[in-house]
Amino acid sequence: MIVAIVLSAGESRRMGRPKALLPIGGVTFLEQIVSAVKSSRVGEIIVVLGHNAEAIRSKIGDLPARFVINPDYARGQLSSLHVAIHALDAEKVDGILVHLVDQPFLDSALVNRMIEKFYESKKAIVVPAYKGRRGHPVLFSKRLFQELLDAPLDQGAKAVVQAHPEETLEIETDDERVALDIDTPEEYRRHIGRGNVQT
Repeated sequence: MIVAIVLSAGESRRMGRPKALLPIGGVTFLEQIVSAVKSSRVGEIIVVLGHNAEAIRSKIGDLPARFVINPDYARGQLSSLHVAIHALDAEKVDGILVHLVDQPFLDSALVNRMIEKFYESKKAIVVPAYKGRRGHPVLFSKRLFQELLDAPLDQGAKAVVQAHPEETLEIETDDERVALDIDTPEEYRRHIGRGNVQT
């Protein structure tokens, strides 16, 4: 089974409001991401919250996901990934699909392709790339869980990916949005629409 982990614990300082709650197509970023993942071959969804966790939970609907809280969210994304890995039933899990809440354009067909290639190739890491530029989500085999837990928090999961070039499979996609982060009101307006973000 592949478990999706959506990292949504950060302070969203540059955006000025929780990115999980930003509107897109009548829903929030978080709802859009969970919906896309739910339409894929992923077996379970874990959402990691931290900053403003209660406010976020109160403003989104009942999502088909398990929520876990990272009390140390200020230590960075990798600390949130650690919380999620510890919440897994590792015996039932083959790998984790890690996605970021500031990337709402998630394609369930791409997720399915990544999962299929993960099992076919037996690689430890599967990552999408647009014209050579890698993005998210990133699929990690469970054999890298301990390495992810041991990685320096200031380097993040990227250090684990960089340590295993021969164990990494790139999936080429023509969707440039796999590498698109939406971190500021300006980026939101440019990529999603005007009038929804207060500056």
